[in-house]
Amino acid sequence: MECARCKQPIPEGEECNYYGKILCEDCYIEAAEPPKTCDVAAVYSAKKHRALAGQTGTEGLTEQQKNIYEYVKKHGKATKQELLDALGLSPRDMDRQLPILRHCELLKAHKIGQEIYIVPFDFEAP
Repeated sequence: MECARCKQPIPEGEECNYYGKILCEDCYIEAAEPPKTCDVAAVYSAKKHRALAGQTGTEGLTEQQKNIYEYVKKHGKATKQELLDALGLSPRDMDRQLPILRHCELLKAHKIGQEIYIVPFDFEAP
């Protein structure tokens, strides 16, 4: 059996039905409870966990998360499309990683003119 969303094989007995679509567990969780950038409980949890682990900056992040963070830090700001193009990520990967970086208070979205940019969390508009 194949996941209707990611097209990966699903071991027998591990398929999930989501509104008539057969999904793998990961895709089911994403569909049922998509990551939310503005989630007070997630921010509290991420900050608390990182503090207890003694993590600061990019410590504890995945390579993908570090690459996104470092790109934005280096350039000061970037649109999602710029990040996708520069880092070769899929929109799905980007949509999974940005909320985590926001919860860790490392990056955030900021509207400049008519464009939404991903900026460092401590960014202040000129």
